[in-house]
Amino acid sequence: MVAHDNYLSPYSWRYGSQEMRQIWSEINKRRLWRKVWVTLAEVQAEFGLVSDEQVSELKAHVGKIDISRALEIEGQIHHDLMAELKTFAESAPSGGKALHLGATSADIEDNADVLRTRQAFELILDKLNSLLQSLIDAVDEWAELPIMGFTHLQPAEPTTLGYRLAFYAQDLFWDWDGLRRVCRNLRGKGFKGAVGTGAAYGELIGDENLAEFETKLAMKLKLPFFPVTSQVYPRKQDYRVVSALAGLGSSMHKFALDLRILQASTLGELAEPFASKQVGSSAMPFKRNPINAEKIDSLARSLAQLPRQAWDNAALSGLERTLDDSANRRSFLPEAFLIADELIEVAQRLINGLEVNKAAIDRNLSKFGPFAGSERVLMALSKAGADRQVMHERLRELSMEAWKAVEQGKPNPLVKLLIQEPVFLEYLEENQLRELLDVGGYLGDAPIRARELSQEIRKAIQ
Repeated sequence: MVAHDNYLSPYSWRYGSQEMRQIWSEINKRRLWRKVWVTLAEVQAEFGLVSDEQVSELKAHVGKIDISRALEIEGQIHHDLMAELKTFAESAPSGGKALHLGATSADIEDNADVLRTRQAFELILDKLNSLLQSLIDAVDEWAELPIMGFTHLQPAEPTTLGYRLAFYAQDLFWDWDGLRRVCRNLRGKGFKGAVGTGAAYGELIGDENLAEFETKLAMKLKLPFFPVTSQVYPRKQDYRVVSALAGLGSSMHKFALDLRILQASTLGELAEPFASKQVGSSAMPFKRNPINAEKIDSLARSLAQLPRQAWDNAALSGLERTLDDSANRRSFLPEAFLIADELIEVAQRLINGLEVNKAAIDRNLSKFGPFAGSERVLMALSKAGADRQVMHERLRELSMEAWKAVEQGKPNPLVKLLIQEPVFLEYLEENQLRELLDVGGYLGDAPIRARELSQEIRKAIQ
């Protein structure tokens, strides 16, 4: 139960899934710290530094987290990792004597952070896979439905709903691939001590054994290590992680912004699902505001700012390490993943419940589609031997006349104007002009390419 009598981050309860919050929870962080400590003790036992009995005792208490006791100790010593270390050692007196032997704080924290980041990536990728599945299903369903395309937010030429959805799917597929690559390439700090030289461990086991020592640790943790570090792993890795998530956010923002535009009553072609008892406005009972798409855009904007913090941490840490990255990493790393998690979950609901208003689509095609046909007419006239510049000017004049009628709320008269124009009839027959002005025949190979992309994505994410 969340207590609401003090400030809570909205990511603690409103945004992001419970699964993602658990990954970034204090409990999970401390469990991972203890996992790293025990793994270090296990390998040190192989080098004769720790007894098997001590390792067994540590393993028996590794999951017994006591945050109250750790916070009590932290209040005295003002060091959270050391407070957890002391708490762990208290519960396992014999094994506790060997904890943290040769280590510096970042040997524990940084490796645990990467393990936690990998957990978060795996959850994001699993959810993104499901979103892509739903999106390409929609691409296939609507691949051939003609709709008006818009450039400069003005009616342009027809496209298909499936082809437009394929645009979003292509971006998200790119994000999926990029996130997988970043996840696969995650590296831990390893166990290299205070400035990355491994000197303290070398004192314990001999410098000649350091490579073997780290190899064993990497295998047990199932985590590759950077070959070279300072006191911490290169903070450029955080920048790559958060930038990849921000890239996902940009794709989500584009999708949600377009949905908001198309849900506007002036177009009304698409709408996000709206529950039977949902309230759209406290003042205007009739409103159906696109609140979920707006939430995606709002959170995506926040996500877009986080790579800058990661950039500063990478660029401004002096020499072997300064601590000015520590406080902000406590918030921006979990928030980046929690935002991405929320974006995917909300987008999944929008795609699953997407409302397609075919009547509005037909209305907009009837209203604006004939203008798109004018380009097709121009090309046909030119192929038939007409002067391209003269034909363009006459088409422009008739189109402007039609626009005035549309602006006055009248039906679009352009088809009638073009099929009766004597200059055009010298080169093309009326039935040819009508056929050219049929927007359903001016889609290029959009349906084919939409389905081909769908098949490519479906094959990759299976």
